[in-house]
Amino acid sequence: MAIQELWKNKLRTFLSLFGITIGIFCIIGVLATVNSLEHNIQNEIKSLGNNTIYVDKWDYSAGGGPDYPWWKYVKRPSPKFEEIKEIKERTPSAKYVAFNLSSSDNIQYEGNTLSGVHIYGSSEEFKDVQPIDIAYGRYITDAEFDLGSSVIVVGNEVAEKLFGAPDRAVGKNVFAKNKRMQVVGVIKKQGKSMIGGWDFDVSIILCYKFARNVMDERRSDPVIIVQGKEDLSSKALKDDLAGTMRAIHKLSPTQEDDYALNDINDFSDAISQAFVSINIGGWAIATLSLIVGMFGVANIMFVTVRERTSQIGLKKAIGAKSRIILTEFLLESAFLCIIGGLIGLTLVFVLTKILSVVFHFPIFVSTNNMFLAIGICIFVGILAGFIPARQAANMDPVVAIRSK
Repeated sequence: MAIQELWKNKLRTFLSLFGITIGIFCIIGVLATVNSLEHNIQNEIKSLGNNTIYVDKWDYSAGGGPDYPWWKYVKRPSPKFEEIKEIKERTPSAKYVAFNLSSSDNIQYEGNTLSGVHIYGSSEEFKDVQPIDIAYGRYITDAEFDLGSSVIVVGNEVAEKLFGAPDRAVGKNVFAKNKRMQVVGVIKKQGKSMIGGWDFDVSIILCYKFARNVMDERRSDPVIIVQGKEDLSSKALKDDLAGTMRAIHKLSPTQEDDYALNDINDFSDAISQAFVSINIGGWAIATLSLIVGMFGVANIMFVTVRERTSQIGLKKAIGAKSRIILTEFLLESAFLCIIGGLIGLTLVFVLTKILSVVFHFPIFVSTNNMFLAIGICIFVGILAGFIPARQAANMDPVVAIRSK
């Protein structure tokens, strides 16, 4: 009966549906965008290393605050390659320890020059801390790391721009700082990063011992990356490292730390907290649209009750109970909202597909959001239709039958 009534009044049904459709479209659209953004940023943070601590002289969180001037960080000693061995020996919770230098420079190949390429000079265990998928060729071997061989792996974008296609790069020789290097592998395409990260697509990786001939180690942002064992938390690893680094730097109990331990999990928690506020703002904006749609549905339901007053009186006269009349109108209102919500979900789904292709940024509608949309529709339908349905259920059958 509810479906028949909706079908008979197509224009009125469409106008009611339109309000709910826009409301659900706004809510799920905002949630899908925010959730997708958070999901991608969290994945990029995890790509920096799981259960990982970055030992640096710089504090990545906020520079220590206003009471810790930047010049104190400048005066701190930079991490050194030789400290890797001591960290391994003194830190039982550490599974892998890697050293990395980074800079940006030009790369030449047969007269072609590519500028702004990230150059990473890494130690053997860098690939264990930061997994790297090779699309063509191979990664640098441990023997080549030990010997400081002039071999490199290049990013997908570097290979495309220098050699025309990634599969043509392996075996070619390139030059940086007048040093010849042979390409032995091409890193699988990573895509654009929202937080910077390693950005392997426009990078090359070479052995640390060879990198010292290409880069100025003191000005190449040296960092030690420590990954903990699987059964230990990053907090336990950080506590162990704190004691290790104080021992390595020979600091007395009264001296303050001259190093920073940057926990990747701290960045992840900070992002989660930031997106809580963003989600609240998104809900507040989108809920306004839904309220407008809800009033539209309530208005239509009042009109429907008025039109069917005599019919309601006849039903009650032949034995229909008040709860049956109440249920009928609540079902009609809820069904109306569900249809509008499904249309809104369909529009959001189509829009996410289009935006994902246009902006090369994956946006998705999660299953939780779909169930949330249906739940909201049922709740809004019952809320919008309750007063009109209650009015219909409480009608006097004699008065209702006589009404025109």
